[in-house]
Amino acid sequence: MDRRAQHIRVVTYNIHKGFSPIKRAFVLEGMRRAIHDLGCDLAFLQEVVGCHRRHERKVRGWSQQPQAEYLAGDGGWPFVVYHKNRVHRHGHHGNAILSRAPVLHSDYLNISTNRFERRGLIHSVLAWPDPGRRLHAICVHLDLLEGGRRKQVARIIDLIREHVPEHEPLIVAGDFNDWRKSISPVLRAEAGLTEVFEHATGDHARTFPGALPILPLDRIYVRGLQVHRAETHHHGKHWGRLSDHAPLAATLGLR
Repeated sequence: MDRRAQHIRVVTYNIHKGFSPIKRAFVLEGMRRAIHDLGCDLAFLQEVVGCHRRHERKVRGWSQQPQAEYLAGDGGWPFVVYHKNRVHRHGHHGNAILSRAPVLHSDYLNISTNRFERRGLIHSVLAWPDPGRRLHAICVHLDLLEGGRRKQVARIIDLIREHVPEHEPLIVAGDFNDWRKSISPVLRAEAGLTEVFEHATGDHARTFPGALPILPLDRIYVRGLQVHRAETHHHGKHWGRLSDHAPLAATLGLR
């Protein structure tokens, strides 16, 4: 096996539907350049627009492609999985996984707990690091309310127990909205998951608001993988003008 295949670089990013946080400028092209510059093999994205008929008419520079496909373009990620969480009269938005490795299959689970927040998760199985092996990738976006998040974490744990064999590596990443840092001890105890920034630095990365992060909302959890490096990106000329969340990236390796 190629030594490079023993390492995988991942990013999680809430893209805010392609808009900047304050001026509400449409900045999807800047987001695409910025995340491509990270050189990741696997991207977990939230608040990704699949269709918005009003924006198609009114927003300058609006992509004719669904946002997941547009961000994956130019050969960055040949395999794209998208599923809508919220459907409205103009279209829909949801989560996406972009992958350099082939996607063997994917499932979607609706984990909504109330009628105001439509939430879901994507569970994809990838052929990585080679066609004979499997990597599980779960992309999530959890509730703003803590009671809802507790129910959703329980459903994630049930999914892992039922559908992810212990000998196969697993990444769970996304926007957890968990500023109280209460989810990590539960996922560690019940599913054997390690949060990469907590492992690397002793604390969770601050990711919100994107330009000057205060709250640790976004996470990358792993099982069956080594954490070689963990990074948060909010400095420099790109990130502060893009989403209201900062992206997290990590370099992982097979144990």
